[in-house]
Amino acid sequence: MSSHSAVNPGADMRNRLRGILTLALCGLLPAAWAADHVDITWMSITNLYLDFGRTRIVVDGYITRLPQDLFFGGGGGLARTHRAMRPDEAAVREVFQAIGGRRAIDLLITGHSHFDHSFDTPVWARLSGAPIIGSPTTCLQTRAAKIPTRRCRAVFGGERIVVGDGVTMYVVRWNHSGDPAKNPEQHDPRELAAVPTPDEHGGLHAGVDEDFPNGGGNRAYLFVIDAAGGPVSLFFQDSASAVDLAIPIVIDGRDFGAPLENLRAALQAARIDHVDLWIGTGGAEIASLVLPVLKPAAYMPVHWDGLFDPFKAGPPAPHADAQLEKLLAEKGVALIKPVQYMDKRRLDRDGVHALDNRPVKSALGLR
Repeated sequence: MSSHSAVNPGADMRNRLRGILTLALCGLLPAAWAADHVDITWMSITNLYLDFGRTRIVVDGYITRLPQDLFFGGGGGLARTHRAMRPDEAAVREVFQAIGGRRAIDLLITGHSHFDHSFDTPVWARLSGAPIIGSPTTCLQTRAAKIPTRRCRAVFGGERIVVGDGVTMYVVRWNHSGDPAKNPEQHDPRELAAVPTPDEHGGLHAGVDEDFPNGGGNRAYLFVIDAAGGPVSLFFQDSASAVDLAIPIVIDGRDFGAPLENLRAALQAARIDHVDLWIGTGGAEIASLVLPVLKPAAYMPVHWDGLFDPFKAGPPAPHADAQLEKLLAEKGVALIKPVQYMDKRRLDRDGVHALDNRPVKSALGLR
């Protein structure tokens, strides 16, 4: 694919969004164009496909499955790797085509930059031509794969970004799971300082202490749809640690705020005091800290299905977390349990509803 063909689709998408915003500001945008819901497809781990109608977003998008014996060292056993690896482009392409191909993706975002979140981002970028939003580390990783610098926007927390007609995204600086005393290379916020150097085959070292650090902790995202009758809201975070969720994230002397305070600030900026759906990780320990701030009507757990099993095998076991279920029930929060990869649900003013996604599952050979 030439650099020209890789860049133009992203520019076209931005031009379309500018046109839509211009029409909206002039009062000429048909009401039917404004988003009033989001369709959410869980693609495995923390990989999501968010369809707001005219704006479609792939979140994280890790479809490659690196082998577990590739990794060694560190408190979590993921610090280093025995060799460089490339994404499984054929596997990513198959999912890309199943969800609709180039015309079905307008934006790519990553929550953080570990291999199980950003490893496939360059492939999605080449296939879709879509722009990328993530940490500076994610942007450097994509540059290593020859994705032009202008295609990736680094965010640091606190940004308010209009991503589509009636859809606004608030970036929330967050933290990563783990403990600085037990697995600092996995937990502690760290950004790459330069573009990583691929090997002769274009591969990178996927260790969390190598080419794939977490990218300064994490970025969580609050999406608010300006729907008729009131906002529809979704909060997404793909990792968290209870150890320092209330402690400021400081990198090279720069204070990025405490995650919980950052979440409060985002809710205030969005002029909402709760969300309709929280898609997140961390179990009961994290939920006990976040629920009083976020006050979600429903919760969908992700990142419970492992890292190394083949994508097409589906989740190795059903979701089970008795402590989390008990806590959510006590707080009156509906638990939305994903069952199979590519499960699809709609979030609108009436709540969360299951949708039939059998054609996509069938195309991918999922049960």
